[in-house]
Amino acid sequence: MYRSLRKYVEVLKPRETSLLTLIGVCAAVVAGGGRPPMSLLFIALIAIALGSGGCNGLTNYLDREVDARMRRTQHRALPSRRIFPPRRVLPLVASLIALALALAWLLHPLCFLFGAIGVAAAVMWRKTWATHLLGIIAGSAPVLVGYLAINHQLNLTLFFMCLLIAVWVPLHVWSLMTSHRDDYLQAGVRIFPVTWETRDAIKLLVALSVLLYGISIALYFFSDFGLLYLVMANILGIAMVFATSRLLITAQSRDAWRVYKLTAFPYLGILFLTMGIDLFLL
Repeated sequence: MYRSLRKYVEVLKPRETSLLTLIGVCAAVVAGGGRPPMSLLFIALIAIALGSGGCNGLTNYLDREVDARMRRTQHRALPSRRIFPPRRVLPLVASLIALALALAWLLHPLCFLFGAIGVAAAVMWRKTWATHLLGIIAGSAPVLVGYLAINHQLNLTLFFMCLLIAVWVPLHVWSLMTSHRDDYLQAGVRIFPVTWETRDAIKLLVALSVLLYGISIALYFFSDFGLLYLVMANILGIAMVFATSRLLITAQSRDAWRVYKLTAFPYLGILFLTMGIDLFLL
């Protein structure tokens, strides 16, 4: 029973789902000035967690054939056939997404709208050039749902938070693709950035890290964050620029992997967590 349940949880990508849920909840805390209504915050947390898990499960299902051809992913539950036939996961992921959208509607129509757009973006044109753009939209959905659950205004703070995600997503994904470039190519995934020369792709990662740093600082000036956020944004931004600059020097896959790992919780998770703590302490 435990092993069977564990396989289905694995399909939902719990680490990625946890990060998306964290940034969505932190966005809700920011929208509430550090102290949002706990009832709305709880509903938002459940909606974002269910929606993120459901979308991750659905993308796992859609990517199963490509995953089976890649060394990095061939041991996942679907490509390894630990869950077979793959359609057995569809009732679970469909139920999670439906429940998440229902909760989003209860929170606010805008939450439902952006949640539905995020679901659509997550599942369209997988492993194509469009995936990168759609990933930005899908990655912004938890922030939009969380923020608009508490504050129904589309303002500059929300804009810069989404802009931060818009730059973070390609930096996160492209550093992973750079670190496993040969794996993607042999699996037949011939899309940017693996179709570029490695050195040129790394230069773009450096540029993205600098842009990400700049946006994180701009967010300070267009919001009500205090010194704690400013200090942490500088520390994390400098660490990111340093990591990508080191990658430019070495051009080693292991350093690209380190950039990828840094972008996840150490960067995005801590930065959003700091946003919420900063406003709570003010």
